[in-house]
Amino acid sequence: MTSPAPRLPQTFPLPTVPLDDAVATQFRLLECTARHFEGEQLFAADAGVVPGLGRPRTTARVEAVLADFFGADAAALVQGAGTGAIRAALGAVLDADAELLIHRAPVYRTTAATLRALGVRTAEVDFNDPGALDEALASGRFAWAYVQHTRQRLADRYDPGEVLAACRAHGVRTVVDDNYAVMRVPACGVELGADASCFSLFKLHGPEGVGVVVGSRDLVERVHADNYSGGGQVQGHQALDALRALTHVPVMWAVQSRAGAEAAERLAAGEVDGVAEVRVANAQDRCLLVRLERPVARELPAVAARYGAAPYPVGSNSRYEVAPLFYRMSGSNLDDAPELADWTVRINPMRAGADLVLDILRRSLADLYHRKDD
Repeated sequence: MTSPAPRLPQTFPLPTVPLDDAVATQFRLLECTARHFEGEQLFAADAGVVPGLGRPRTTARVEAVLADFFGADAAALVQGAGTGAIRAALGAVLDADAELLIHRAPVYRTTAATLRALGVRTAEVDFNDPGALDEALASGRFAWAYVQHTRQRLADRYDPGEVLAACRAHGVRTVVDDNYAVMRVPACGVELGADASCFSLFKLHGPEGVGVVVGSRDLVERVHADNYSGGGQVQGHQALDALRALTHVPVMWAVQSRAGAEAAERLAAGEVDGVAEVRVANAQDRCLLVRLERPVARELPAVAARYGAAPYPVGSNSRYEVAPLFYRMSGSNLDDAPELADWTVRINPMRAGADLVLDILRRSLADLYHRKDD
């Protein structure tokens, strides 16, 4: 006997950037670029551990652009994408057996591996409860707190800016995981007062494996000092590739957010038979969580792929991902709500419009439900 379908929790999506503001962001990024590059330098890149810099000159220029753009002291490009950036930042500020304040929620799995490897002791508090957060911060136990900008639990509702402000008020410094948030939301962690923002440039259409730590000078200088090996450097051509890609991301993500909102409205209005509920959520990337009328969510991605959908992510908004993504919920979300696994699918329009998203879902569900009825 099939168990009753679970309900989706209320979600609290983070704000997005309107298209006109995204255009202004793109223009501002190019203004920052012009301050740090002469024209011909955008067509040539160097490599190696340049004496006095410890990294390629081109890489240092791109880091200067990013620090300028985000209003930070400094930036460090690193290998290992977003995970590498988080590892580099936490490794720069935490000693073994240090105590780190984190949100009471399932930790993103690669971050959990980083904390385990560093030997960090974590203490949890519910960031959704300002009183509990203030009490923990006032205890004097913590020098550093770690904040994931996007939602770890589907029902998370805390304002990252308010969490960071509370930390600052108590003299607790902060490292923010800004993956899936940078240029999607109006302000990332370092723009809200964090000591560091860590994120993947691969998720922003850059080359594979490149991440960045943007933040306070002391923290970034320690990241550079730790990354002294020539093999660990982001080479100049990689840095330029990342910067070029970044110039079109603000507009791309504004369009994607708009397409997702339209798809959610139309699904909620009943345009596709077989859909029971839909929520917009920052479940890692901003996406649609679609609860189906039957428990076929595990089977849906493979069927949707036959109609042109991507059945799994590459980098979740990498340069490879153009087709709508039809996929399971993230591992950390399923750790929090395992009962949704059979019923709920995650959909991201990527570069597509709402028409294609709904058409793929409609045809896929028709196939699946027909098969079940047979």
